[in-house]
Amino acid sequence: MPGQPEITSTANQRVKQLVQLRKRRARDEAGVTLVEGRAELQLALAAGVRPVAFYCCQELTGPAGLDVAESIGGLGGEVVWVSRQVFEKIAYRESPDGWLAVVPSPATGLDRLRLGAAQGGRPRLSPPDADPLVLICDGVEKPGNLGAILRTADAAAVTAVLATDPGTDWANPNVVRASKGTLFSVPVASASAAAAARWVAGHGIRIVAAVPDAGTLLAQADLTGPVAIAVGSEQAGLSDAWLTQADVTVRIPMFGLADSLNVATSAAILVYEAVRQRLSPPQPADLSSARPTR
Repeated sequence: MPGQPEITSTANQRVKQLVQLRKRRARDEAGVTLVEGRAELQLALAAGVRPVAFYCCQELTGPAGLDVAESIGGLGGEVVWVSRQVFEKIAYRESPDGWLAVVPSPATGLDRLRLGAAQGGRPRLSPPDADPLVLICDGVEKPGNLGAILRTADAAAVTAVLATDPGTDWANPNVVRASKGTLFSVPVASASAAAAARWVAGHGIRIVAAVPDAGTLLAQADLTGPVAIAVGSEQAGLSDAWLTQADVTVRIPMFGLADSLNVATSAAILVYEAVRQRLSPPQPADLSSARPTR
């Protein structure tokens, strides 16, 4: 391959190390994660991510892989060419497209969150108003759900997404994949529910908790101003820690036999109701019954 030989053996030590990064312990120790896929990698690069290494199979990428390899090399990342057999070994998705990068794991400390700040050097789009809109994912276990939630958060310009007592880590490659790379465009943090609640209260943000049996319908709640929307785990829902802290509980109207929606779907409905309210122009006062003045 261009400029250097490619790795052709699946027994190569670097190949083994890449496979190990599917495990959380290996990712935590190395401080890195994997970004696979052309669209995901391009979004990560646009968000300011600087890959440690780029593994490319030109048989799969075609000429486009050369351009990206040159770009990543110019950013200081190592470029490694691999055969199709090797790439299929290191890939963690079906039908791999030949693009895989090792990148630094996102910072996830609450103390690093700055409301309204850029993530990874990429300017955030302005939200519908200047007030923070935070999304809290309490005890969410499935990487696919966290990733899908991030796609909604990116689209809606959510200020930050907090994972409290999570069942997975933000650097899980399946979170990266399900997020389509938006993990790197949305500020994220992991913390205990107690620590996250203190952070939210310290920033003067109201807590809106989503529960199936709430008396208030979602559209009836005021989601303007500084708001944190809390959604619960796939099995247990929101923990008591958030229910006792909530300023208001809301429910999404449901008319079928199922008693709940997928957590990523619920988060999207809740967030976009907040966006709708923030985009709605103020309603003019009704003066039809006012007494005329002389």
